[in-house]
Amino acid sequence: MSGPVLLGLETSCDETSAAVLCGEADLLGHVILSQDVHQVYGGVVPELAARAHLQRIDEVVAATLDQASTRLTDLDALAVTAGPGLIGALLVGVSWAKAAAFALDRPLVAVHHMEAHLFGPVLEDPDAHPPFVALLVSGGHTLLLHAPKWGDYVLLGETRDDAAGEAFDKVGKMLGLTYPGGPAVERLAQEGRADRFTLPRPMVRGHQTPDDDEWYDFSFSGLKTAVATLVRTLDRDGTLERERPHVAAAFQEAAVDVLVTKTMRAVDQTGCCRVLLGGGVSANSRLREETAARLGPNGSVLIASPRLSLDNGAMVARAGLFRFMRGERAEPDLSAHASLPFPGLIRRRR
Repeated sequence: MSGPVLLGLETSCDETSAAVLCGEADLLGHVILSQDVHQVYGGVVPELAARAHLQRIDEVVAATLDQASTRLTDLDALAVTAGPGLIGALLVGVSWAKAAAFALDRPLVAVHHMEAHLFGPVLEDPDAHPPFVALLVSGGHTLLLHAPKWGDYVLLGETRDDAAGEAFDKVGKMLGLTYPGGPAVERLAQEGRADRFTLPRPMVRGHQTPDDDEWYDFSFSGLKTAVATLVRTLDRDGTLERERPHVAAAFQEAAVDVLVTKTMRAVDQTGCCRVLLGGGVSANSRLREETAARLGPNGSVLIASPRLSLDNGAMVARAGLFRFMRGERAEPDLSAHASLPFPGLIRRRR
């Protein structure tokens, strides 16, 4: 083995995941256990998520170590997602990691969940390094960043209300699809025509300038409301069932258009034609295709495989390695924080 061996733990939402990483890219073991209990409720129930993590984390770590042919005593350090996320879920991972680090006398590194998503693509593509413009889109977050180098990030825009992933899930629920709604909406949209219905592109207007507050920011609440109104109208008219694929396609096209338009603004303003897509929504094929199309042949889209786009322990281990090599160590009183500040992030000057 070459390089430090880290165990990464991820329990911020509804995936219990662990990974053993040796050096920057040698992924020795990786297990992701997705919780299916939430399908009954059409969304994540925080208390059930925390309980499921507590019940499964030991066996997930054990399976990961077995896959990696590694013992806990072989580890050089542990890394754990400390936030943001569901506080109860986060506490399970943080508590487990703190106890293990203490018992093993190993250093512990606290990882920011969204920074970890930046490191997902580099595990599979050595070229996925800064500088880049990053669009981080997940169930709880929508962030647009410029990353001149690892650890230095400029926040260009963020959602003012609902995250992109939440919008996909809620629209999926409106259309009677299974949870999580994002993949289900994407599958259904493949059967429909996006131009069948016209839906709004919130905070995208022709007269905007880079000095406007809305130039980079996102909003998806209005788009959700527009879909809800359309669904009610179609249901009243008795045509919803046959129009469902077209509604899904129109919604997906509107959401992707907003996301990519804002990202291309960042590309133009920064002069950086390398775009990294991270977070669960980055697995959406339409988002990937449209980003590549608008960037053109001179641009690069840096993406992870769908497995590493979703919440996972491998990205936590890789982000933890970066912080570990910088000499960062968690204090013994480390706790989870539902709104943990993004390390190294500054807001752009308008």
